[in-house]
Amino acid sequence: MVPLCDLKRQYLDLKTEIDAAMQAVAAGTQYILGPNVKALEQEVAAWCGCRHAVGVGNGTDALHLVLRALGLGPGDEVITTPFTFVATTEAIGMVGAKPVFVDIDPRTYNIDPNQVEAAITPRTKVILPVHLYGQPCDMDAIMDIAARHGLLVVEDCAQALGAAYRGRQVGTFGVAGCLSFFPSKNLGCFGDGGMIVTNDAKVYERVEMLRRHGGRVKYHHEELGLNSRLDELQAAILRVKLPHLKKWNELRRQRAYAYNRLLADLPQVMRPNELTDRGATIPLGDEAKGAPRLAAVYHQYTVQVENRDAVMQSLQAQNVGHAIYYPVPLHLQKVHANLGLGPGSFECAEQAARRCLSLPMFPELTAEQQHATVSALRKACAAGVSQRRAG
Repeated sequence: MVPLCDLKRQYLDLKTEIDAAMQAVAAGTQYILGPNVKALEQEVAAWCGCRHAVGVGNGTDALHLVLRALGLGPGDEVITTPFTFVATTEAIGMVGAKPVFVDIDPRTYNIDPNQVEAAITPRTKVILPVHLYGQPCDMDAIMDIAARHGLLVVEDCAQALGAAYRGRQVGTFGVAGCLSFFPSKNLGCFGDGGMIVTNDAKVYERVEMLRRHGGRVKYHHEELGLNSRLDELQAAILRVKLPHLKKWNELRRQRAYAYNRLLADLPQVMRPNELTDRGATIPLGDEAKGAPRLAAVYHQYTVQVENRDAVMQSLQAQNVGHAIYYPVPLHLQKVHANLGLGPGSFECAEQAARRCLSLPMFPELTAEQQHATVSALRKACAAGVSQRRAG
């Protein structure tokens, strides 16, 4: 059996430190906004190279609170991608704003900057790129468009903590970056957790107030806020893990390069691409030709295959973990039916949703497990071809 993600191995590697950290929190009895939350905020801010960080309840709240802090509301529009998790547009809807979708670059799965400008209207306030699968968006192009049109940029970094664009951490280009610490993320806690990173003091102060019922002083409330505080126990766990994140991300890159080499002679599988600092794309694994300075962190290693259902059935039979992120693009979800966008509205996102398939990816993934995964995928693709011919 090759699991899609193995969280237990990471815990066992750090069990002594994690257990001690949890016991210290239990003994200290300061469970809400205690010293570990404050220390983690400082450590993550330093890790990302920004001035401020605010721990919140989850990644969705991070997005929601930033949009609240920026004053977005009914009538405002936010440009984003239809190929992402629904949390991105949930946050937009929760402030009463409208998501405006732009199709993806089929090579990177991220929002296509070349199509952003055409989507801007007088109501546009924010561009919200998602660094999907841990791969950085083309931030130079996005920031240039935002500057020319007087727009703000909020980065969804839920899958991308540690990813870099031209040597700079994602989440630090726009007015704020939003992180998730969901257990399976590159830096994951033992439940829900999130964080906002920013260099903007006003955004920091307002988000910090909003996360605790809209008040700076206990029992004195300036506006309606949320109860969205990162848990002290989760912060303690994350502080144990954070020093290992750089190593874990590098191991993910190595696993991605290994996959790329192993799949190089399998034409039925479309491998992911990575933007170079020149704005072009090169296949992963071609680092000998000049490694890209844009460092993806491979929260997922996602390929595209034809006849995906047959391929998945074969992988399942061979006990190889796999998943679809995401099977239905957001513009075709019932929750966004009011936008009136039907099939064919965003062809690249729709094709990716039909064909994408994520393979096992985690830092502790062994060479033997990768070889077993690729061997199973070869058999699965062959089975898919046979079924297509029979049909």
